[in-house]
Amino acid sequence: MVLDGISISCSKGEICGVLGANGAGKSTLFKIITGLIGPSSGSVKIHTHSSKAIGGIIEKPALYPYLNARENISVFAKMQSLKLSPKEIDEQLLLVGLPLEKNYAVSKFSMGMKQRLGIAIALLNNPESLILDEPFSGLDPLGIESLKGLIRHLAHEKGIGIFISSHIMEHLLSLCTKLYVLKNGKIVNSGAIDVLMERHIHQYEISGTGLKGSKVLEAYQVVFVNSSALVSIQKEQVSKLLTDLLKEGIQVHGCKAVWNMESLF
Repeated sequence: MVLDGISISCSKGEICGVLGANGAGKSTLFKIITGLIGPSSGSVKIHTHSSKAIGGIIEKPALYPYLNARENISVFAKMQSLKLSPKEIDEQLLLVGLPLEKNYAVSKFSMGMKQRLGIAIALLNNPESLILDEPFSGLDPLGIESLKGLIRHLAHEKGIGIFISSHIMEHLLSLCTKLYVLKNGKIVNSGAIDVLMERHIHQYEISGTGLKGSKVLEAYQVVFVNSSALVSIQKEQVSKLLTDLLKEGIQVHGCKAVWNMESLF
């Protein structure tokens, strides 16, 4: 994938997302940032006081499947000229939430455990920046939420600047403060999440009981889908609409924003 005119940034303690379909150029971009491949033009600047500027996982963790977690960390530490004591290895495992009693080979790990071990290895030598390429791929819903908690901890408590890529928007919205939308090697949209919401959300999906019989909704442009109503409305009007529906006796179960993906991409 050829990248064209890419300009992105991430500050200390910030979580930034790169959203794009498969083949959009996300992995290529991250390989350039981490120095795995060189750009034909432009530059990557990482401001750091650490001996290791950046850590990362591209596509999937590269682990030794026949070794256990401690042995993997020990091998990768030696590759980075880092001598870790058994206690320091255990601290690295605890940092990413891996149980110390799991001494079996990594080949028997779940995908979520492999992701956590990969992050533990990426964090060796205390980088101030972290790259995570599609880290939620292959995880079940519980594993996704658990990994999100770890990412938030690393950014907010450890002050690490983190870039995350995904082709699933919901994974990034609950984590990131800033989003870059990548399409065919170009950034086609970018900005703070709340700013992008202002620009690209003009509908809300309201779920509840009795919505089709609502007199309140007659004043809006609505499409009914099963027990939900897709309402064309501005963000500032949502609170009043929900209040009016409740006063009308409608049992509202939920309300979520619907992104206009056509305009976002």
